[in-house]
Amino acid sequence: MKSFSQMLANEKTVPVVAVENAEQAVGLSQALIEGGVGVIEVTLRNAFGLEALKLIKREVPDMILLAGTVNSAAQLQQVADAGVDGVISPGLTPLLAKTANDLKMPYLPGAASASDILLAIEYGLSELKLFPASIVGGIPALKAFSGPFPNIKFCPTGGVSDSNYKEYLALDNVMCVGGTWFATSDQIKRYAWDEIINNCRALSQA
Repeated sequence: MKSFSQMLANEKTVPVVAVENAEQAVGLSQALIEGGVGVIEVTLRNAFGLEALKLIKREVPDMILLAGTVNSAAQLQQVADAGVDGVISPGLTPLLAKTANDLKMPYLPGAASASDILLAIEYGLSELKLFPASIVGGIPALKAFSGPFPNIKFCPTGGVSDSNYKEYLALDNVMCVGGTWFATSDQIKRYAWDEIINNCRALSQA
């Protein structure tokens, strides 16, 4: 089973998206690939999320496919059945941790405090999503966590933007960042694939 850091060794910016139909799911994924971004986190924030994951798995098989906003063991089982490469949740529960482990599914739970990190360590997890990053301390919090938790790697998400993502990625305990600024909900709703392709190419040139 690959870890998130292994899966995302060449992907430092993870687009966090919600899509509402097949055209958005496939078109967005193809635009990301064309722009040089080989990963997508499709959230289960709407009723189409699970179907979107299945479509992308079938139509864009080279994409690293992550399921986000997975809030229950039942959802985790569903996205695993859909063939995702990894699962992301906004927090951590014992049942989510056990289910992911039983399914041998790479799992990135959200953490917002030292207590959350300690709980994750108890479940054998060393890669976490700092969420919501800007609310729980952002870069100063990550710097503070690096002392007591030197072996923990983070993917900050929430408030990460074009203006600060490079600062996050410069930290030794940050393996990637999650965000929406290069594939916004407005662009997705307008099917503005050329804009997204250009945004992604700008990331690789930064």
